[in-house]
Amino acid sequence: MAPKIRIDLFSDTMTKPTAGMRRFMCEAEVGDEQKGEDPTVNLLQEMTAELLGKEAALFLPSGTMCNQIAIKLHCRPGDEVLLDRTAHPLNSEAGGPAVLAGAIVSGLPGERGVFTAEQVKAAVRPITRYQPKTRLVSVEQTANMGGGTIWPLRTIQEVCAVARQHHLFTHMDGARLFNAVIAAGISAKQYAADFDSAWVDLSKGLGAPVGAVLTGSKDFILEAWQWKQRLGGAMRQAGIIAAAGVYALKHHVERLAEDHAHAKLLAEGLAEIPGLKLNPKDVETNIVIFDIAQTGLTPQALLERFLEHGLRMSPVFPTRLRAVTHLDVSRAQVEEAAQIVRRVLQG
Repeated sequence: MAPKIRIDLFSDTMTKPTAGMRRFMCEAEVGDEQKGEDPTVNLLQEMTAELLGKEAALFLPSGTMCNQIAIKLHCRPGDEVLLDRTAHPLNSEAGGPAVLAGAIVSGLPGERGVFTAEQVKAAVRPITRYQPKTRLVSVEQTANMGGGTIWPLRTIQEVCAVARQHHLFTHMDGARLFNAVIAAGISAKQYAADFDSAWVDLSKGLGAPVGAVLTGSKDFILEAWQWKQRLGGAMRQAGIIAAAGVYALKHHVERLAEDHAHAKLLAEGLAEIPGLKLNPKDVETNIVIFDIAQTGLTPQALLERFLEHGLRMSPVFPTRLRAVTHLDVSRAQVEEAAQIVRRVLQG
């Protein structure tokens, strides 16, 4: 029998709908989403478009689909996408850009998931018959594998300015955008202002069971709808799941500050354990990545020992583990997690 997981820091995707969210979902007014007749889906799309300052929005099953549709719309076969080398579309979307858009994805060596305008400028290819055309720049806010790093607004503005100078499209992967909003005190609209397309995830820190919302111009979203149809079609009475997103935007954004505080607390506890390498000052939001090379153990071996105590984390690099705080993890559990790690490593 597998050990019971009591403290799940594997990802903020592990969240479950709260009692209030479940009630709100059950009571949601619904209709045919494909015909534009589901009032709850329409409300979610309107709310998200307003929050991000875009003309229109489209409710989709996942953030991965948001990324893939955006890349497909911005690029032609053979075009190049510039993003960080740790970014989700490059490492965690099954080669989607190549399969669906015929696009080449080039990873820039950013610092903790954040690259610079100078790097973009240097990476844009000259227009010749021999090379792919650089077409799109994508930014992941926050940078997941960078450790939940917040892209500074000024850096975003500089990167997008270079993109415009070279007639490139810009896209924001906003999987954890609201974590950045709460931690930095900068609105989602400000962060999204310079991007041609942007999306937000509902099923991570916001706690909805499924879904993401892609935003952009009216023409962009009209084309996105066509690709939604091609990739599986409408979800019919989707207001039941869209309601979770509506509830999350109303009730779960401000509370992300708790997750950030818990992540900082966890990082401080882990930093005191011999054999672990991390700097708590690098923890800006809800993700803690730490190096275990000095322990002499493999990530898998260490994770198995943690599981024996009911603690789950995830491996992200050959010698690093990741712990992600979320609404289903309390302060007491975070403190216990650090104690479990210490107990395991000290025998």
